Amino acid sequence: MSEQHSFAAVDLGASSGRVVVGHLNEGELTLDVAHRFANEPVRLPTGLHWNVPGLYQQILRGLRSAAQDHPLTSVGVDSWAIDYGLLDTSGALLGLPHHHRDSRTDTVAPEVTQRLGASELYSVNGLQYLPFTTLFQLAAASAATPDTVSAARTLLLIPDLVCYWLTGEIGVELTNASTTGLLDATSHTWSPRLASAVGVDPDILPPLRAPGRHLGPLRDEVARETRTDAAVTTVASHDTASAVIGVPASRPEFGYISCGTWSLAGLELETPVLTPQARSANFTNELGLDGTTRFLRNIMGLWLLQETLRAWGLGTEALPELLAEAAEAEPFTAVVDAGDQRFIAPGDMPARIAEFCRETGQPVPESRGALVRCVVESLALAHRATLRGAAELSGRDLEVVHLVGGGARNELLCQLTADALDLPVVAGPTEATAIGNVLVQARAAGLVPDLPAMRALVAATQPTRRHEPRGNEAAWRAAAERVGLE
Repeated sequence: MSEQHSFAAVDLGASSGRVVVGHLNEGELTLDVAHRFANEPVRLPTGLHWNVPGLYQQILRGLRSAAQDHPLTSVGVDSWAIDYGLLDTSGALLGLPHHHRDSRTDTVAPEVTQRLGASELYSVNGLQYLPFTTLFQLAAASAATPDTVSAARTLLLIPDLVCYWLTGEIGVELTNASTTGLLDATSHTWSPRLASAVGVDPDILPPLRAPGRHLGPLRDEVARETRTDAAVTTVASHDTASAVIGVPASRPEFGYISCGTWSLAGLELETPVLTPQARSANFTNELGLDGTTRFLRNIMGLWLLQETLRAWGLGTEALPELLAEAAEAEPFTAVVDAGDQRFIAPGDMPARIAEFCRETGQPVPESRGALVRCVVESLALAHRATLRGAAELSGRDLEVVHLVGGGARNELLCQLTADALDLPVVAGPTEATAIGNVLVQARAAGLVPDLPAMRALVAATQPTRRHEPRGNEAAWRAAAERVGLE
């Protein structure tokens, strides 16, 4: 790799987006952030929506900035999962995509699950129960806006919608398709029966495509606006799938936590775990690179902290001081179940935490530092329960945990996660998703041979921080028992 190659990773998170340029040159991987932007939902009379046209404009601005200093070999797009847009016969978007935190699925999801059968659903799609899965969103849309659903000719997930606008090519990438509830977890094909069961014509589900496929050149007008002739490559477009690629693991006995607005914790396996025990424990089987299975559970993640700060009228710049106060606060004064459904929707998170504490007979945290301590300990408990459960259900030994994403900057969370699991936690890289995006593009360009080589490159070039457990198993077990996680 004597010649430098540059790849643009469009990485859309649930609260922010970025365009990152990854450079590969003589075994070195470096990253530059070309553009960062906020991703704020829009509340309309029809519910909570994503402003995808606004995001698209920011993406174009980011690509133009990325192409200014280095010629781009290719572009890849990843985003959060589940949410989708519908196109009509002309390819026009039928309204703004709904946000998965919109309340429209609250009553629909239980009804669909009861009608189709929880065990039957799990045996086909292998997904944990989440009330906002694409399957349930489509059921809600079919009931509330049947004319819109019947007018749809194509369903695209968010990164596929962006790729369509960039290239004009239609398809859905496999890792993200596996989060919808509409994909067969064994055959890796769409399930027409499940689509029909929620009132959707299976014909609107586009062809599936694997990561690493050369999708096509930018449309002429996009190439002119961004001033690049780079082609688009399909990457592992579910951001967690890209993040797991960017984990600097050297052995298979690792667990991962991709920690951002959501915390997704689990194991990388060769095959899905579709047992009744896995379903009862609410684990999900999603696809990773090269047909691997991401056996994981979705946890509320930094959303709890983000909404707490918002309720206090504070920005993220206040977080370091609050975390310092939390580090000095009394441990285990109160903890919550981070998976409790009351924490999903936007709102007054401190009040909801106080409500949970009162309901479970725990003292309500009195200071801001104490409340932040409660949140961070609760996330560490959720990480503990999830990864230990995944190891038990899969029969996989667990020797080390890699925590990547924005949460890797939170030293208190990383240390408490190591303590809770009684395992070393390797924190970083923070930009694991963008790295995974870039590396799939690099493999498609013939620069990296396989997944082990990708991870070796990450380990050799990206900074990490190791947290050793401090050994307080009894206290963590007691805290877990308080909220039913033990």
